[in-house]
Amino acid sequence: MNQTGIVPAAFIWRRIMERKILIVDDDEDLSFIICEMLENYGYSVGCAVSGEKAFDMLAEDTWHLILLDINLPETTGFELCQELRKVSDIPVIFASARTSETDRITGFDIGGDDYLPKPYSMKELLSRVNALIRRAYGSKETEKIINFGDISVNVTARTVTKKGETVSLSLREFDLLSWLCEHKNTAVSKEQILSGVWGAFSLVEPSTLTVHIRWLREKLEDNPAKPVYIKTVYKVGYMLEVCE
Repeated sequence: MNQTGIVPAAFIWRRIMERKILIVDDDEDLSFIICEMLENYGYSVGCAVSGEKAFDMLAEDTWHLILLDINLPETTGFELCQELRKVSDIPVIFASARTSETDRITGFDIGGDDYLPKPYSMKELLSRVNALIRRAYGSKETEKIINFGDISVNVTARTVTKKGETVSLSLREFDLLSWLCEHKNTAVSKEQILSGVWGAFSLVEPSTLTVHIRWLREKLEDNPAKPVYIKTVYKVGYMLEVCE
């Protein structure tokens, strides 16, 4: 609150949104300017200067939107988006100096949600980000939330809390938890989970699922060695047990 007694608009927006945006662009000066602008409007922002760094950040945390340049070191934004679409439907805005019709069509065909040609104004960028966030996650009235014990999973906003505190999950961890929530109280095989979360044609080993289950238990269960929610079903796979 400032000296006039008025709560700054950015503070109100921050409380409403709480969304995380990942900027993937090798122009660090531009990324810094965008980051400052988005943070002033309540978004939490991270920056990656390469596709490799972007994948690392996507694996370590949950993001709600990606602002993606096409020309990146050692790869392209198109390639990054194609890989991302194999595992996630997180909104993607391509922002690039490549403005040909072919590039724009390619961006949409491979799963981009919007295409913003450089140079662009910060006002237009903010407008497009806000619009895509609203379309992707909706309002609180339409949010899909699953509660069990002291854990709340907001599938729409891709957030998780335990005892009211935010639990930080990686992109894959949240996808796995969300999938288990959709199949709650049902024993599902490892093959079903791998297909549903990693993709039907994924070459991921079952041991990878085992590791991710362990990580989820460590973050959600009071005693990971004796899980109450994410249970192992003998000779079948796993089950998220939710009392309704």
